[in-house]
Amino acid sequence: MRKISQSATGGPEVLELIEAPDPVPATGEALVAVAAASINPVDIAFREGLFPMLPDLPFTVGWDVAGTVAAVGEGEAPFAPGTRVFGMPRFPKEAGGYASMIAAPAAELAATPEAWSDVQAAAVPLAGLTAWQGLVKAGKIQAGQRVLITAAAGGVGHLAVQIAAAFGAETTASASAAKHDRLREWGAVETLDYASEPADAKGARFDLIFDAFGGETTEALLPALVPGGTIVSLRDPSAGTRERAEAEGKTLRRIGVRPNGEQLAELARLGAEGKLTPEVARTFPLAEAGAAQTWLKEARPVGKVVLIP
Repeated sequence: MRKISQSATGGPEVLELIEAPDPVPATGEALVAVAAASINPVDIAFREGLFPMLPDLPFTVGWDVAGTVAAVGEGEAPFAPGTRVFGMPRFPKEAGGYASMIAAPAAELAATPEAWSDVQAAAVPLAGLTAWQGLVKAGKIQAGQRVLITAAAGGVGHLAVQIAAAFGAETTASASAAKHDRLREWGAVETLDYASEPADAKGARFDLIFDAFGGETTEALLPALVPGGTIVSLRDPSAGTRERAEAEGKTLRRIGVRPNGEQLAELARLGAEGKLTPEVARTFPLAEAGAAQTWLKEARPVGKVVLIP
């Protein structure tokens, strides 16, 4: 197999393409021939040594993968060899996703719907699970609710907009003005230019806010939330923001994404129904993983960046 390895933390130059023996699937695991692996901002944080939980060096970064089951370990196997699957195994522990082969817990994978290519499927796991766990599990999204999605054209946001629309929410999506046409294509009924249109310009009107930024941004969004509403964010707000929310009868929830095969299957179901279409901004060969990470960080594209082993 081929994989990206790093023996030090730092810039993109620490990523090196090497050859290694194929992994052997343990009990309950599947060996997946990786057809595509997508990049997430957390990959860059791991590469730079900025994530609080780092594996021992050397390690291979990456979690989002899609491909075909090549073999299974001992025990009951939910996926037979030849099955197309996708997933985000082991996160935040090392999974070795930037590779041509990966051994992954079968319970953290799902079958890829025919509606998605492997490149599209690889774009879904971390971003899609973050959106699902934020909107559905933490946010308890309901049909007819007024929902605001921030960073709505990004990897997480563009899937969150589609999930909210699939649940029948009245979705407002916030992103730069140049991306608004795409937001409407994904199901947003209203768009906001975050640079010029404050979320609370029309007062407190949202039942649920999914804030892909968190922290100080959550505090700024609080006036746009109705009493009894919920903000779900990816970073902890300040203690003062929590106190203010509690005094106003509003709920703040912070989430950290975790692998979940059953939830991936729900995302796949939406894909099969034509309600969730992953956006891929660009693909790179595996050997150019460093350049791909740099482009993601600098270009801030619509959708995801995907590696092809």
